Amino acid sequence: MASASTLRPSIRNAIRWQLDRTICETHFTEAGPRYQGKVRDVYRTPDALFLVTTDRISAFDCVLRQQIPFKGQALNRLAAFFFEKTRDVAPNHLVAIPDPNVTVATPCDPLPVEFVVRGYLAGHAWREYRAGRRSVSGVPLPDGLRESSRLPRPVLTPSTKAETGHDEDISREEIIARGLLTADAFDELEAVALALFARGAEMAAARGLLLVDTKYEFGRAPDGGFLLIDEVHTPDSSRYYYADGYEARLRGGRPQKQLSKEFVREWLMAQGFQGRPGERLPDLPEDFRIRVAARYIELYEAVTGDAFEPDTHPDPVERIRRSIIAYRSR
Repeated sequence: MASASTLRPSIRNAIRWQLDRTICETHFTEAGPRYQGKVRDVYRTPDALFLVTTDRISAFDCVLRQQIPFKGQALNRLAAFFFEKTRDVAPNHLVAIPDPNVTVATPCDPLPVEFVVRGYLAGHAWREYRAGRRSVSGVPLPDGLRESSRLPRPVLTPSTKAETGHDEDISREEIIARGLLTADAFDELEAVALALFARGAEMAAARGLLLVDTKYEFGRAPDGGFLLIDEVHTPDSSRYYYADGYEARLRGGRPQKQLSKEFVREWLMAQGFQGRPGERLPDLPEDFRIRVAARYIELYEAVTGDAFEPDTHPDPVERIRRSIIAYRSR
């Protein structure tokens, strides 16, 4: 895992300085009605969505009390990077990036299903497999796998999008039976999700990474078509391993060197928290928040090949507000 000591001194100092200036939430009456997701504050106007990516972090479907410096900037910029790189595979909602934390997007009606694609056995799927279950979302898994095993082929394991509580695995048959999507719509989006995963895996390989798993969200646009929305191939929606040493670690039964927020879940589990009723949500220590920020910056630089240059405005919420007002007044 990246540490603050491995970062450029300017970035390391900026992270520490930003600990007391993270973006927890926003309230912009100038931007229209607000919907607050786990990570994003979304403002809807008649002709556009303004998605403000905050520094909030979630795990086990719970928003943690402390924020991560520059997480919102890294996520927003990385999502924009991949939206542009995959636009030929799937049309998406991205219109403009007027601020490091803001995406202007085409208004869509989000579909109630998340399209989770897995190329390796990790995370939730591995925990299910280790518990003896041999299918996820109705998709059968072969016997004899171990944690981080490459699957015979990438598979789609959908889940429901819960407003509160945990998302739940759901099969294609259940989605159709419950009227969440028609068979034709599901099959169309499954093909798109698998094509996006193939592009993401190709891009990751070029940077010495393995795209392990990811989730895609789609919305229905005003013209009736489907658009890729939310984010794509970011550390909040995806898991990456370093390709170098993957096979040796797998054979030796050792943990993979990875770039994702799974390590945050592992830290929480070590504190006795998995989002279950009655469990106490722990606070994130300052040094851990710094390490998490370093991880997000490491992933941004690893997958894009660009140096991360944060905006260190002393009042980032006011900076965002002015950016939105300036965009709307064009």
